[in-house]
This record gives sequence, structure tokens and C-alpha cells, in this order.
Amino acid sequence: SYLLFSGIILILARKGEKPQLTLATTTSVQDSGLLDALLPPFEVKDKCRLKVIAVGSGQAIRLAKEGNVDVILVHDPTSEEMFVKESYGVRRYTVMYNDFVIVGPEEDPAHIRGGRDGAKALKEILVSKSPFISRGDDSGTHRKERELWKVAGIEPSGSRYIEAGTGMVGTLRIANEMRAYTLTDRGTCLAHIKELDLTILVEGDENLHNLYSIIPLSKEKYPDVNYQLAMKLVEFITGGEGQDIIRTYGQKEYGQSLFFPLPISGLIEEE
Repeated sequence: SYLLFSGIILILARKGEKPQLTLATTTSVQDSGLLDALLPPFEVKDKCRLKVIAVGSGQAIRLAKEGNVDVILVHDPTSEEMFVKESYGVRRYTVMYNDFVIVGPEEDPAHIRGGRDGAKALKEILVSKSPFISRGDDSGTHRKERELWKVAGIEPSGSRYIEAGTGMVGTLRIANEMRAYTLTDRGTCLAHIKELDLTILVEGDENLHNLYSIIPLSKEKYPDVNYQLAMKLVEFITGGEGQDIIRTYGQKEYGQSLFFPLPISGLIEEE
């Protein structure tokens, strides 16, 4: 009778549990603080809880392919398109953007201050033999950096080119300690600029635009995925309340928005 009673209690406890949604996203979205503003209202509205795994975009996509998450929020358009094309995800919903900037020490030994051309700035950093800290983690930021080096016609190497293999905040801290340059998304940079002795030196290049997309996993390929709740998250983030949170986040704390919403017209249809 005791075992029967315990079983009933366990069943009742499970019935009272809130459904969970697992989101793999980038360290830039997490480290900027945006998720702390964006996700709690969704959890309250849909009576659920979110488990967030913050990694580089490349790793987030790998976790999704392994079926370990329900939905991803990343910023690597080429890999995202392939992810959907290969039927891992149902559709890309591009929901917001910010941009990448190149930061470095105030003394700016490479003399790149005020420039707009990211690839040219990287070349000048290399020529000046100044240290450059790469994330080196297959993240969206790392892939953007590699893209800029390719545009510059350079394969970076040598002791002054250091791959940190860590997230954006860790990379910024290493750059700060070494008086080095690095590429960062603006949101994470502004969220942590007060604790760093680094300055935004290059910005405004069209090649530095940074798009973020949310992609629910395919319920055909992953029958156990929490597809319904994933779609509710998509609806929230692309709807009025979510887009307003994105639009205004950072204005109070930093005097400017860290991300800019990209509204999706029309209702999101069931896939």
C-alpha cells in the first residue's frame, strides 16, 4: 500500500510539472542579458520553463542535429540555411539583428580607429604585428571573422594570432588583459564595456551586419521534440510583445538598443 501511495504522489507531482522547452542559443544573446528580459514573460504566459544552453552557433546547431534541443536561436545564416535544407529544422524565422564591431586598446597601435572596412582593419592589425584574439570556437562570430580574413586575402597565423576557444565575454577579457584587438557583437560589448578597458574602433561596415534566426526542430525527424511549445516561443518572439522587448532592451541600461527586431508579417502557420 505504501508503494501504491508513493506512486500516486509521484504521478500527481509529474502532472503538476510545467512543460520544459530546451533552447540552444549563442553566448552573445545570453551574455548581452537579452534572454533575461525576453524569456521570463514567455514562461509566465505559456506556463512552462525554458532550459537554455548557451554556446557558439556551430555547437548549437550540432546539438540540434543530435536531437538534444527543441529549438535554436543562432546567427550563422549559411549554416542555418543548410540546417533547414537538410530537414533538421522546419523554417528559419529571422527575428532581429545587431552588428559586429572591432574593439581594441585605446592606444590603438594598428591605427584602425574610425574605419568602417572590417577586412582592411584586420589586415592593418596583422601588418602592425598587434595581437588579435579570435574566439576560435566555430561560433557565428568566429565564422564572421574567418569571412573577413578571407575578404582580406589573409590566412591568419603566428604568435600574435591567438585562438581563445571560448565565448564572447571570455574572449573580450583575454583581449583586455593582452591589450589586443578582437571582433565582437555590439550587444555583448556594450553589456560588458564598463568592466573592460577596450574601445570600439571599427564599425558600420555592411559586412559586419549580424542576423539572428530562431529555428524549431522538425517533428518528423525528431518525434520527441516539443514542437508545439517551440512554435509558441517563435510566435512570442516574432509577435508584438517579444519584438517590443527586443526593440527596447538596452535603452535604459546602456542608452541605446543592443538589438533591432525584424517583424514577420502574417501569422505563423503550423508546419
